[in-house]
Amino acid sequence: MELTGKTAIVTGGTKGIGLGIAEALVKAGVNVCLSARSRKEIDEALLALTALKGGGVTGIVADVRVYTQIQALFELTASHFGGLDILVNNAGIGMFQTVEEMSSDDFRSVVETNLFGVFYCCHEAIPLMRSRGGGYIINISSLAGTNAHPKMAAYNASKFGLNGFSEALMQEVRHDGIKVSYIMPGSVNTEFGGDTPTTDQDWQLRPEDIAQVVIDLLRHDNRALVSRVEIRPSKPPKK
Repeated sequence: MELTGKTAIVTGGTKGIGLGIAEALVKAGVNVCLSARSRKEIDEALLALTALKGGGVTGIVADVRVYTQIQALFELTASHFGGLDILVNNAGIGMFQTVEEMSSDDFRSVVETNLFGVFYCCHEAIPLMRSRGGGYIINISSLAGTNAHPKMAAYNASKFGLNGFSEALMQEVRHDGIKVSYIMPGSVNTEFGGDTPTTDQDWQLRPEDIAQVVIDLLRHDNRALVSRVEIRPSKPPKK
């Protein structure tokens, strides 16, 4: 895909992996619409992205669990930039407790954010992409989508589900010229799950590593589809 002049939505695009992806897209000449739940975070991200040379940027407050807010996100993108070519479903949360400890509301929040939110976004994206002759949907999953761990039942369930959803969707829309890929990162040095990025975790992946995978996928020749990417730290601490 030639990226200059294309339009993308990045959910959860104000920090961590999402912001790294947004920065890489803007630098590649892509117009980007961000969504997040905090107006303050959106304004800060837009200020930083506007300073970059490349594509245009805009953003809107949208909780991916709320379908009407997702509709507003896509309406803004289409009206502001004229359409949609790329969707990066990055918004996600993790709450790490045992099944016994976790409340039903927290379990629902994880699944609705990490899985329902992706469905809502894809549901809105497909007709917009089809009207432009194709597009690319990239879902940010996790190695937790294939590796189950204690205290991660909710997160595992959401990411296992996201992987299956992505593979089914890929087969549904491939003949519309729409590609679907999902990326499964290992440990990334971000604020995710309440962590604080630190300099003593240099062994971890960084947001720019995931962003590079996104750009590589988008620039891959149209005849080929890389449907799944696993990326992990090359030298994690020895156990």
